[in-house]
Amino acid sequence: MILFPAIDLKDGQCVRLKLGDMQTATIYNEDPAAQAKAFEDQGFRWLHVVDLNGAFEGKSVNSAAVGAILKATKNPVQLGGGIRTLDQIEDWLDRGLARVILGTVAVREPELVKQACREFPDRIAVGIDARGGKVAVEGWAEASSLGVVELAKKFEGAGVAAIIYTDIDRDGVLTGLNWDSTIALADAVSIPVIASGGLASLDDIRRMTLPDARKLEGAISGRALYDGRIDPAEALAILRDTGKGD
Repeated sequence: MILFPAIDLKDGQCVRLKLGDMQTATIYNEDPAAQAKAFEDQGFRWLHVVDLNGAFEGKSVNSAAVGAILKATKNPVQLGGGIRTLDQIEDWLDRGLARVILGTVAVREPELVKQACREFPDRIAVGIDARGGKVAVEGWAEASSLGVVELAKKFEGAGVAAIIYTDIDRDGVLTGLNWDSTIALADAVSIPVIASGGLASLDDIRRMTLPDARKLEGAISGRALYDGRIDPAEALAILRDTGKGD
């Protein structure tokens, strides 16, 4: 069970949004590379990075900041936001990413995702972001008619390393993860699932250790870490003490 600290990038800075609204950005660190190193020093073993500008614009925008992050930390990094082509995927993996996260393209071009999985085994994740149970795309700005499980099942057997499931209605507002929907998704597919959106406190960390959640690969934490609502050492200790930590 992995606790992934999140770095969301907007205009080269480390920010957090509320409900996916770019106008609600709170700047937490003007130096994302320093933040990445701080997370490593706190004991985290992975890093989750999102290029927010890229997600909205459909192309990588914060590549300089991501490059600095990759140089600053030894931890594996997974990146999403604006990655839409095989050439972009290959370029980012060559630059040192452990995983590329594909979101909008998973809805628009599922065959491209499957091809990427064949060409880059174990290095492609699918990001499924949902509002009201329906998948959202283009940086959460557009709704699709696809249901979460319906989309996830398209990638069964394709070699997807993980599905990152975000409940947009909970993202950045510290109301707790949507455990019911996340566990239902994990029950419906064999692909490992990572929970995202709303992780609020150590209660969520403890919830990760319960039997029905142990099938998850982990969960992503953003605002709760930055606001000090979750102590990194305590959170990681809870996961280690239950044999689920990383």
